[in-house]
Amino acid sequence: MNVVLNILVGVQMLTALAMIGLILIQHGKGADMGAAFGSGSAGSLFGASGSANFLSRTTAVLAAVFFACTLLLAYFSHARPTGGGSLLERAAVGAPAAAPTPAPAVPESAAQIPSGGSAPAAPAGAASAPAAPAAPAPGAGQIPAK
Repeated sequence: MNVVLNILVGVQMLTALAMIGLILIQHGKGADMGAAFGSGSAGSLFGASGSANFLSRTTAVLAAVFFACTLLLAYFSHARPTGGGSLLERAAVGAPAAAPTPAPAVPESAAQIPSGGSAPAAPAGAASAPAAPAAPAPGAGQIPAK
């Protein structure tokens, strides 16, 4: 299946590059008017009728091939089972789960703080360092759920 997808992508890229080249080679609609008044040469490599028929038909064939490759690539990419909805959901499923951080323990001195007034002084033996904030979850854990 991967070989078919690689071949389709290669054909699509080649037809896209060929279409770009052919479109850039073609004359605009105003170029024929200048040739009619003697400003340019109507005869060229493709004959007196100009290159409009050959280049436009070749561009149309390449456009049809490009369109068919695009439809086949869309069909094959949708037909493959992916196991999840979006790329972010698949990344969240495949990522290793982060270890849950334990809640910081409340020191006994903090539990004795009254809710209304000023805080009493901490005992001499108690540590007065504030608790560090929890680190955010790495990778896909930072994406909010729906």
